[in-house]
Amino acid sequence: MVSVLAAEDLGASSPTYWSVPQVDALPYDAHSRLIRHGRDLITATYSHIGPDMPNRAQRFSGNNLACGNCHLDAGVKKFGLPIFGLSADFPAYSARAGAEITLQERINSCMTRSMNGRPLPAASEPMRAIVAYITFLSKGVAKGEKLSGLGAGTMPELDRAADPARGRDIYQARCIGCHNVNGAGVQNSFPGLGAGYAFPPLWGSDSFNDGAGMARLITAANFIHSNMPDGVDYLHPRLSPEEAWDVAALMISKPRPQRAGVDKDFPDLLKKPIDAPYGPYADGFSEEQHKYGPYGPIREKLKEIEKQRTEVKNPNVK
Repeated sequence: MVSVLAAEDLGASSPTYWSVPQVDALPYDAHSRLIRHGRDLITATYSHIGPDMPNRAQRFSGNNLACGNCHLDAGVKKFGLPIFGLSADFPAYSARAGAEITLQERINSCMTRSMNGRPLPAASEPMRAIVAYITFLSKGVAKGEKLSGLGAGTMPELDRAADPARGRDIYQARCIGCHNVNGAGVQNSFPGLGAGYAFPPLWGSDSFNDGAGMARLITAANFIHSNMPDGVDYLHPRLSPEEAWDVAALMISKPRPQRAGVDKDFPDLLKKPIDAPYGPYADGFSEEQHKYGPYGPIREKLKEIEKQRTEVKNPNVK
């Protein structure tokens, strides 16, 4: 079994002293209201742009999740996929798009994948509010500066494939109380009222689709290890890394909405995440191995391909 990483290995300490700006300390002017609305959209997405909105034109999210189900504590929890300190880095190159994208386009990637919905117009109030909130959370952070706590942490990888069957036992023992017997989550209210979930569904028709980052094993396993069961943080994990890998394998093995066109993601296949659960791939390994690992052999093959690529000389250049 692999050992639990120490906090300093996860980047818990930083030479830069920075704290998350406090939304509640803002005045009540128009821009501050927009920032607050952005926070509300993160924490209760379903109540503002969800599929049960009375006005069909406001139905942008295709499920009743909240952005905050992945971006924990309104996007400010360390290693809970936080969104602080990011706005200055956009526009930024996206390997998935194979091009430079704006912050708005990155948000819409979440809207169409994690929220299984449709893009927000760039000039719409919800988009402007979310951008304003992320920009506020990035106050004082220079372009290129990386704050500690971004992402979901990094665990050692297994030297075997992650195992959904082992994950089922872990789920029964540690996860079922919140996420329900069939991964359906626990709703805040009765269905159809747009009230979202107290605990989100992990698979099924009201979950994220197969093009979302959380549908990838490495992302899911590290997120689970750093944050689950509910209330855990990266300094005090309750699941071992091995348990987190296996229960993440269970989650990604289950049915969920299918996103059309994922085969067009990552035009440069050498830049495709090794755990992308859908092809095509550059390395000849199966979708099964990309989905569950082990990743060591794939990484070695990709290094070999990359080396061959750099050794090939353009015959037209003297």
